[in-house]
Parts: sequence; structure tokens; C-alpha cells
Amino acid sequence: MKKARLVDLVVISDIHLGTYGSQAKELLKYLKSIDPKVVILNGDIIDIWQFNKRYFPKSHLKVIKYLLKWIVEGKEIHYLTGNHDEMFRKFKDFKLGTFMISNKLVLELDGKKAWFFHGDVFDVTMQYSKWLARLGGIGYDFLILLNSFINFLLNKIGKNKLSLSKTIKNSIKGAVKFINKFEEIAVEIAISKGFSYVVCGHIHHPNIKDYEIDNKTVTYLNSGDWVENLTALEYHNGEWSIYKHDSLIFEESDNVEIDKSNKELFSEMLAEIKMMKNQ
Repeated sequence: MKKARLVDLVVISDIHLGTYGSQAKELLKYLKSIDPKVVILNGDIIDIWQFNKRYFPKSHLKVIKYLLKWIVEGKEIHYLTGNHDEMFRKFKDFKLGTFMISNKLVLELDGKKAWFFHGDVFDVTMQYSKWLARLGGIGYDFLILLNSFINFLLNKIGKNKLSLSKTIKNSIKGAVKFINKFEEIAVEIAISKGFSYVVCGHIHHPNIKDYEIDNKTVTYLNSGDWVENLTALEYHNGEWSIYKHDSLIFEESDNVEIDKSNKELFSEMLAEIKMMKNQ
């Protein structure tokens, strides 16, 4: 197995565990390939909106278990709440060892202040029409499920994969306009607060872009998602980059592990939580 790649800080968001679209297997490959000092889970990690107790496969449990392993190892992990996991907002300021739950976070990176939060606060549909946003989430989940089936067929005939949701987003002017407005609002507030970086998730659109307003510069960053883009943000040696997952670079030997039942995985998770409490 290859040695894990060192990373100073990693930002992962919009995993949507508990939904059919979540690419948990691919995310686990990525998690095992890195050794981060600081981990920021920037919202929508577990999708409470679409959660169905009949659907939470082993691959999803394995992601949670691996994150617990990191916590036990003493890695600094910040869970920032999003709209799909907003029920965790009642646990704001909860801390267990090096694991913390917050709504937002400010860190100093090499002398520059970075502001982290999920980003749903800028979404008008979230602020005024939550039922509409939930309905959209259901439709999005169905679209991803349909897309998975189409890609299965395309793979069988040797064709490249297709992302229906990305195609739709890129073809609708309103969607592109919304993304641009989202970035602009985040940047304006970040500049007014004196931050050098503003880091969001929510819109499933990975990006790193410098903005200059009134002779002040701020870098906008978005970690994307693990449903369609399979991306994360990495900060290492003073530089930001977008990680774009490619399962083909991982050797099969890197992913061989003992197959365990959900019950066994859950029991191991409980044991790790007890270990955290005793530390």
C-alpha cells in the first residue's frame, strides 16, 4: 500500500451520506490516501433530509468509521453544519477531544485569516422557502440515481460517463447567475471582515478564484462535493489546490480489506467512540 500523502489542511463538504448519489466508496479511497493535520467537514456530510433507515450501506458506514479513526488518532477535525445536516446545529460548540462542531470557523493560515462556513445562509430558497429546497433535494437525488443507471449502461458499451446534473446546471442561465451571485456575496462579506480566504461548500461547484474590491483582495474557494464532482480543497505548504478524484490512479491492492457486516462496523464505531471519551 502506498504511503499516505501529507496535507496541512483538507476541506471536504457535501458528501450526502445516506443518499443514493453519495460516492462514499471513492471518498474512502481518497481519505486513505492522505494524512492531513487539520480536517474541515464543511456541511452536508450526513443528509438528514433524505435519510432513510433502509438505505445506509456499508460504504457509508466505513466513511464515518474512518473519520472516527482520525479523531481517535488525535487529528484536529471541525464539523461545520450545513442545511442537509442542520439538526446538528443544536450541538454547536460541542467538543470531544480534537473533534468540534460549529456553524462557522476562522483559522489563521500562514499569517492570513481564513473564514470557513457551509454557505446555505446565502441561498434565498433556504431562507424563505425551505419546503421548496427540500423538494429540490428529492428531485436532485432522483436525478443522481437515474444518472448512475445511465452511466452503468454507458460503461457497459465503453462510453464515457455523463453528468446530467452538471449538464443541466451549465445550460440554465439562472443557475450560472446564482453561482456567480453566491460567490460575490461571500467575497463582499469576507472583505468587509478582513479575511484573506472565504471557504464554502453548498452549491456543488468546486472553484478557486481571486477577487479584488476597493483595492482589497480575497480568495474565494469552494470544495465542491462527493456526489458528482468528487472534489476537495487542500492547503499545503502555503498553497491551495482543488483535488479532483480519479479512481483509476488507485491500485486494486490499495482497496482490499476484510469485508464486515454493518453490525460489526457499527460495533467497532461504538468502541472507538468509547475510546474517545476515555482519552
